[in-house]
Amino acid sequence: MSMLAGPARDHGALMDAIYRRQVRIYDITRKYYLFGRDRLIRDLHAPPGARVLELGCGTGRNLDRIARRWPGMRLHGIDISREMLTSAKARLGETARLALADASAFDAQGLLGTARFDRIVISFALSMIPPWRETVAHAATLLAPGGSLHMVDFHDAAGLPGPLRRLLQRWLARFHVTPRTDLAAMAQALAAREGLACAIHDGALGYYRLIVLTRPR
Repeated sequence: MSMLAGPARDHGALMDAIYRRQVRIYDITRKYYLFGRDRLIRDLHAPPGARVLELGCGTGRNLDRIARRWPGMRLHGIDISREMLTSAKARLGETARLALADASAFDAQGLLGTARFDRIVISFALSMIPPWRETVAHAATLLAPGGSLHMVDFHDAAGLPGPLRRLLQRWLARFHVTPRTDLAAMAQALAAREGLACAIHDGALGYYRLIVLTRPR
């Protein structure tokens, strides 16, 4: 496991404080408002033996679903919360290689035994990661030729009535969640700079946005 330091250590402690009492009910409650996760998994189209990495793997729910939907994957995950990793390890056992790490800056080879991945997933984590831009940029460097980075997170919910949208924003703020409404612009700029393909898909009412960056073969 990686040792966290400085701001990453402080953020990890904050995440542990938030999830310590929630980890047992996390998956039950989040299915009612973390929409788009299963769409992301369905669209991975990962070939057998593909190296899959989830940044902010939480309870291991997504990696478990990926393994069921796309058998034969080599699963990896990192999270900054020890509480979440404990839950993920109990769920996934030896089927995934997991590590404690700061998603914006970590040594994939040293922690996970591989430096490049065929699929990288970030599901509703960027809205809780302060250095989220650095996280996306770092993830892009870990893509193997032909690999793709799949990100889904809250968007502006512009299609919701104003009072309901403000209620959602207040609810998310309780959990230190900040929708990254400029994620698409950042991803497009990164794609142009690094020669990646960029696809953007919006959920109903602008509730979530799903972005895929693909590295050419």
